[in-house]
Amino acid sequence: MTSPEAVPVIVETASGKLEGAQRGAVASFKGIAFATAKRWQTPERVAAWAGVRPARQAGAMAPQNPTQLAALLGTGGGTFGEDCLSLNVWTPACDGAKRPVMVWIHGGAFIHGGGSQGLYNGKHLAQAGDVVVVTINYRMGAFGFLRLADLAGDVASTGSEGLMDQIAALEWVRENIGQFGGDAGNVTIFGESAGAMSVVSLMASPRAKGLFHKAISQSGGGHLGHARDHATRVADVFLKHAGLSADAAANAPVDLLLKAQLDLLNEVDNQHDPHKLGALAFQPTVDGDVLPVRPIEAIRAGSAAGVPLVAGTTSEEWKLWTAMDADIQAMDESKLERWAQRMFGNDAGALLAANSGRSTYENYVFMQTQRAFREPTHRLLDAQSKHAPVFDYRFDWKSPILGGAFGACHAIELGFVFGTHNVTGPDQFFGSGEKADAINRAMMAAWASFAHGTPKVETRAWPKWSAFNPAMVIFGHADGAAVNGRMLRPATWAALGDDKIGV
Repeated sequence: MTSPEAVPVIVETASGKLEGAQRGAVASFKGIAFATAKRWQTPERVAAWAGVRPARQAGAMAPQNPTQLAALLGTGGGTFGEDCLSLNVWTPACDGAKRPVMVWIHGGAFIHGGGSQGLYNGKHLAQAGDVVVVTINYRMGAFGFLRLADLAGDVASTGSEGLMDQIAALEWVRENIGQFGGDAGNVTIFGESAGAMSVVSLMASPRAKGLFHKAISQSGGGHLGHARDHATRVADVFLKHAGLSADAAANAPVDLLLKAQLDLLNEVDNQHDPHKLGALAFQPTVDGDVLPVRPIEAIRAGSAAGVPLVAGTTSEEWKLWTAMDADIQAMDESKLERWAQRMFGNDAGALLAANSGRSTYENYVFMQTQRAFREPTHRLLDAQSKHAPVFDYRFDWKSPILGGAFGACHAIELGFVFGTHNVTGPDQFFGSGEKADAINRAMMAAWASFAHGTPKVETRAWPKWSAFNPAMVIFGHADGAAVNGRMLRPATWAALGDDKIGV
């Protein structure tokens, strides 16, 4: 089937005119500059221009090192550069219909990814849900989450520049999205993994207040944010790897800084984290301004009062990182016990006893999934439920690749949220067929209905979650594309301190 011919569409924004393309039922505008920023500085408004700028090609993604997962998920390709603050818009029509707006914040451990990657093509969701879809880029890794302000030198980066980029994108949406058929008064932010953690961070940030009205967190949570001294330690180790002072790094080649970033992360992974930097060495800093406190603490205190929330996880998140790791799959009980002791201290014995009945490997996957994703999501739901309606989900569909070794792993739901699960290549990971298509339809409709204001799953209401009634929707269940369920919280996990959970 051939694609319909592109018809030029011109829209006037606050900075100037843009020319996008209408193909069939959806118009797209790509590579729209929403801000500009020098290295480690605050994003600034784009200067106005005369004439009409083309908006048919995605802009450069933030500088990043390649990743082995890109080919698997269909997120490879594209160009990279520091001039990366652009976004993409898909809309059913540039009219006055005031459709709900859904702003996607991509994941990638705060070090890789981009809003223009094919996996996040917004045309299917825009058409099926009658919504305006926006996907954004933001600075990542050492370029977006490196705090140099407390080191000697003149560089004043806070460690939250990447979050400020996201806020600048939302400000652009507020000012311009009405020209694209969207409603600036009905904006849903949604993201996965580091993108979901970004969503939750924005819920906690006073700078983002009023820029969005609903939120969706896919495999995220609020247990993140480096303390200033920790962020400064990351910066010090980074500069040692780079062999530079902070002032010299401000003008150093991008490749040199990316190599230092990679060397730091390899040290964390391969040398048992000698400097105690943590699994997500690059992440937002609790700087007292963009993030006054850790997100979970702010949300418990009502920072996002009145913002309805959808939050959930996949059922086997951790298999994304263990499916091809023969050593982990062959671990014995003593190795699992040593890991649990390092991770949970005196709570290890109770957790291991409560989770018996699985194989050692499956027990490890369950505990990692629970620690890093499910329990943080539960606490997020509990925190926000005091201030707004919240809705829970779990995604059970298993990737068919490698004989099912990846299971219902981290990121497996992405192709179903965007309707890109059956694109040639990534379809090997996401799966295809009638059941997959039914899950896709159910998820897109559920996400869009939430944006419209009446969350539904297929033809029924999405049940609200509460601590007394932990209702959830299970997508990709053996009994159907989307079925109602409940998930009782294991008491052993509820007893853990906040310092024992999260990535």
